Amino acid sequence: MIKYLGSKRTLIPAIIAAVRRAGAFNSVLDLFSGTSRVGHAFKKAGYRVLANDHNAYAEVLARCYVQADAEDVAIDAARLVAEFNALPGEPGYFTATFCERARYIQPKNGGRVDAIRAAIARKGLPPELEAVMLVSLMEAADRVDSTTGLQMAYLKTWAPRSHGDLELRVPDLLPRPPNGRCAASGLDALEAAATLEADVAYIDPPYNQHSYLGNYHVWETLVRGDQPEVYGVACKRTDVRTRQSVFNSRPKFAGALRAVLVAVRARLLVVSFNDEGYLSRAEMESMLGELWGGRAAVRTIEVDYKRYVGAQIGIYNPQGEKVGKAGRLRNTEYLYVASPSDQTQVAERTPAATPTTGP
Repeated sequence: MIKYLGSKRTLIPAIIAAVRRAGAFNSVLDLFSGTSRVGHAFKKAGYRVLANDHNAYAEVLARCYVQADAEDVAIDAARLVAEFNALPGEPGYFTATFCERARYIQPKNGGRVDAIRAAIARKGLPPELEAVMLVSLMEAADRVDSTTGLQMAYLKTWAPRSHGDLELRVPDLLPRPPNGRCAASGLDALEAAATLEADVAYIDPPYNQHSYLGNYHVWETLVRGDQPEVYGVACKRTDVRTRQSVFNSRPKFAGALRAVLVAVRARLLVVSFNDEGYLSRAEMESMLGELWGGRAAVRTIEVDYKRYVGAQIGIYNPQGEKVGKAGRLRNTEYLYVASPSDQTQVAERTPAATPTTGP
């Protein structure tokens, strides 16, 4: 399981239960797929999944965990994992940038990342198998990193796990679900909402000013293999400054989300949001209630939720120095379920969720 801010790993049972309770559906659109943990779970449950995210690393995760089927790629992936695990390190851009100039992983493992990434590129693999190998490399690096969970907060001294040896593993691949072949895309959310169609749309937008591209810029560079110019102690890609999402802007957020909700092509919407986000519960319920000509029924499921791992240990600056204490340790996570109906609005409460660090 990779460390990821906003992961919905422990909310998955509630998300899938909400969809099953709402009716018999065959397909799900995951509009902001992130690590594809939710899409992977829906695929495992038998749904046909369309996973979308505009960041390259997230699209690769979706191609691995949602689009690729085990029966097509698992054997080749196991062979390549063994082959790449035997490669010696060859330090290059990744080592110089993220291990020497910054402190993401130790140089001995950075050299392995450089060697394996170059080997993947030389193979000219089919897109799905290439995605599986890139995810295997991302996850291997994540297991030996030296961060607080974000790729902008490297620890001042090497984390104990960083001393281990980087080792590839075959990702948790799933067979094709009964309801049909799944697919991954890298579209802008509004474009995806307007062009992709499914029975259910799961919508988990960014909820504050923190950019996923900025927080996981190392993965973006690793996946793209483009060796960009970088800036700052964290060695972020320079395009982090320009590839900014409207969903990270308080003034623009409500308008952007409303446009997506109006455009999305689904019979049931499930929206994840929490009490630290730009919109209050009342504002979100009102926005959803306006759908389908104001005839939407909105059911709100409230979940007590332990915050991501970084929030548990305090605040660190880019040099890895602790500069603040941990704040609130729990959130309230909301699942809003909306459909075209004349039902009255009801509210539910679910048991507390446990910590999240997974994809």
